[in-house]
Amino acid sequence: MTQFSFDAQVTSAHFDSSGAVFALGDGSVRFEDRTFDAVHDGAILCAVVHPSGDGLVTGGDDGRVIWSRKGEAGVLATAKGQWIDAIDASPESNLIAFSAGKTLSVIDATDAGFRRDFAHERTVSGVAFDPKGRKIATSTYGGACLWFARIADQKPTKLVWAGSHTGVAFSPDGAFVVTMMQDAQLHGWRLKDAKNMRMGGYPSKIRSVGFLNKGRLLATSGAQGAVLWPFESSNGPMGREASEIGYDDTTLLNLVATANPHGALAAGLADGRVWVADPAAHGLNFIKAEKGAPIVALAVSPDATRIAWADEDGQAGVADI
Repeated sequence: MTQFSFDAQVTSAHFDSSGAVFALGDGSVRFEDRTFDAVHDGAILCAVVHPSGDGLVTGGDDGRVIWSRKGEAGVLATAKGQWIDAIDASPESNLIAFSAGKTLSVIDATDAGFRRDFAHERTVSGVAFDPKGRKIATSTYGGACLWFARIADQKPTKLVWAGSHTGVAFSPDGAFVVTMMQDAQLHGWRLKDAKNMRMGGYPSKIRSVGFLNKGRLLATSGAQGAVLWPFESSNGPMGREASEIGYDDTTLLNLVATANPHGALAAGLADGRVWVADPAAHGLNFIKAEKGAPIVALAVSPDATRIAWADEDGQAGVADI
């Protein structure tokens, strides 16, 4: 296990082609070999692995989108006077999407001259590419919007549901869109007929979701254990109940992390512990068993062999699963 002690809170954890990478609230990107880039004039608010797999693309409260590699960083885009609130990238299409206020912007990692800006009626809180990188879902107040990534003049397909939607994800088969909501529930739509799916019963706000096991399961935070929704049929979770693993009535589960198509599920708890499990097997493997500050960043490597985490006090670690 490799341990780190950062002097700023970690925004998110990731794995690029070189290993674990952390994005920090002091505007820096820290690599597993302890190389770091101080790239933003202010906090990093969101980050994603670059479509090439090399380094991170980060969005900051300085209104800049920056690609950070070891010893090298460059500005990819700006949003003058606004924070970069959410970001996603697609290795399949080489596109990067980010939101600033009410605007979704799309740039091409291989074409510096390409940019599309799509206006929304309300602030955009989350962005997600579909599996092929051709469409983008955004979450906002009142539901979600679907956009074609490269088409300049278009009207979005609107997926309507009352309330504040705080994040969004596509299912790995592209058949469903799921949003997290401010009022401690999920909402989903089956895209072929826009049929609604309401997934509630959570005791707290859901901060993260992740598909695993070839897209057959959706894992979420927001409860005393990891909540698992079935997605193996064309109906998804409609008419079916969720299951839960790792239940602990003394604490809440802050974050989940997955690496679809693998079956590994990682969980970061509000009491500082971190575990990994396979929902098809029994028992939890505690990667970090000692209690401490709440876990605020969590990632599983693409091959599901390693895990990275960080807590609220800037303590972080990387370990084999």
